[in-house]
Amino acid sequence: MKIEILVAAHKEFPMPKKKGYLPVLVGAIKNYKPGISYQRDDDGENISSKNPNYNELTAVYWAWKNLKDVDAIGLVHYRRLLFEKRPYSLDNVISIEKVNQLLQKYDVILPKKRNYYIETNYSHYIHAHHKEPLDEARKVIAEAYPNYLPAFDKVMKKRGAHMFNMFIMKWNAFESYCSFMFDVLGKLEKRIDISEYSVQEARVYGYISELLMDVWLYTNAFTYDEIPWGQIGGKNTVKKGISLIKRKVGIKTKTHF
Repeated sequence: MKIEILVAAHKEFPMPKKKGYLPVLVGAIKNYKPGISYQRDDDGENISSKNPNYNELTAVYWAWKNLKDVDAIGLVHYRRLLFEKRPYSLDNVISIEKVNQLLQKYDVILPKKRNYYIETNYSHYIHAHHKEPLDEARKVIAEAYPNYLPAFDKVMKKRGAHMFNMFIMKWNAFESYCSFMFDVLGKLEKRIDISEYSVQEARVYGYISELLMDVWLYTNAFTYDEIPWGQIGGKNTVKKGISLIKRKVGIKTKTHF
């Protein structure tokens, strides 16, 4: 199988040296600087200009519209990656050989779920972000994709999800995922006004899409497996735990997924 794992980055950063990894400069229409040799997300059909609102999804869109000669597509981040073993370092990121083995059995590879324990996915989101976009996303799904609505409600009530917009998928699954996700987000764009949102909150479509992953997954018959994920440079677990408790009692923080 020909597999491309995109590594989304908005600046130069140490990248995996293993074959099959493709660094992609997201928001390249604004972020490009001479000397950066990464694949640009403003090449070909693209939504690079939407990067401040769509985050790493601009790399996903670029791949969907421009990489037609591959069998599977993946996305990781310049600091958050999928691993075969510890320690979580660039030397131990999952290899294409291992991905190939897994894709013989499964359609989709995802990072292990992130669990919130004391909150549902819905309450976690609205304690960290504006509530309206998530509620409007439900309305979009109810109107345009009613068969996805039971999964949406199920995901909102769960206390964990496959987060971070990280995945590796066979092309047919990737096509299905992108068709659903980008259509929902496109319809949502027309229904909400984010002109007064902060720079952080303006990334709303990227945040919403994290929860759409499981909505799509639970609705369709694609098989999947979970593998470890980690963050180069640490995850600040204690700080994030404190932020989670603050949000639970109604104190807004800048921490997101």
